Amino acid sequence: MGRPTDAEVVLWTNRGCGACTRAKQFLSRKDVAFTERRLKADPRTQQAFARATGGARTVPQIIVGGVHVGGFDDLVQVEKSGELDVLLGRAEGLPHRSPLKRFVRWLGF
Repeated sequence: MGRPTDAEVVLWTNRGCGACTRAKQFLSRKDVAFTERRLKADPRTQQAFARATGGARTVPQIIVGGVHVGGFDDLVQVEKSGELDVLLGRAEGLPHRSPLKRFVRWLGF
């Protein structure tokens, strides 16, 4: 599953999370391979989650190519804007702006 040129995608989830299930289905329909990391109660996993997501408190949390996209709704918005394919390495971005600059602009900074 997934294309060999895609950037790494990490999906933080938890059991019983409907939005997590929707995020997995969304990525699968788009043929995106991802690594699922399940949030657990142990401190090491909690610390890894906090580091990876900048202290997010909810799941799912999606990271594409090292860029923290956010939750499921954020993933949908990044897809609608065309930025998901850029982050995955499937599309070229605007030549005068790096993917990071476009993403920061998308966030409203």
